Order: sequence, then C-alpha cells, then structure tokens
Amino acid sequence: MSGLEGLALVAGGVYMLVMGLLGRPDSSSQAEMGGVTLIALGVIPLIAARGLLRRRSWSRGPAIITHLMALIPAWTLLRASGALIPVGIVLATVAVTGLVLLVSPTTTQALGVRGAGARDA
Repeated sequence: MSGLEGLALVAGGVYMLVMGLLGRPDSSSQAEMGGVTLIALGVIPLIAARGLLRRRSWSRGPAIITHLMALIPAWTLLRASGALIPVGIVLATVAVTGLVLLVSPTTTQALGVRGAGARDA
C-alpha cells in the first residue's frame, strides 16, 4: 500500500514537472516546484515500502504517517462532487487498509516491533 501511494505521488510529480516545463501553466515555476515537491514526498513511502518488504522495523513509522496523511486529501475528495468522489473512496480505502495492515499483530510480529507494554526480562 505504501508503494502504491509513493508511485502515485511520484507520477503526479512527474506530470506536474513535465506540464510546468512543456505546457502552459499559470505559473511555470510554481508547477515545477510542485512537481519536484511531489516527487520528493513520493520517495518517502517508496523507501518505507522497501523497508517493509525487507521486514525492517523502522519502516513502519513512515508508512503509518504516510497513510494517515493520505486520509486528509481523501476526506477532501469525498466532500467534493462528481468524479472526485470515487477517487476519494479509492484513496481512503488504500489508506485505511494500509493502516489496518500495519498495526495488525501479524505485521507487528513480523517486523519485530514490541508492544507498548512489553518489557525486557
């Protein structure tokens, strides 16, 4: 799920960057900077997804934060009208599914994350 979000951010960033360079945006510098920002933000969930695939415990935090942050635009899209509502549904579904999977006991155990009340013996 984190990989999907990362790829979507990078794809959106590349699109904005290309349109800023080749298209006719209102502000080419703003479109280019927005594209670079989205690409940079897309790298975070991609690194987290790679860490999750390799069962690295550090990757759970960035993945959870990414999914929580995805709920904000999902909520905005769900409150919109027309064709944006299905996009909001998909984004919300991906974010919530990712969160549920990341906090599940199976994932926690696989990543070697100890519970909040766990103590060393």
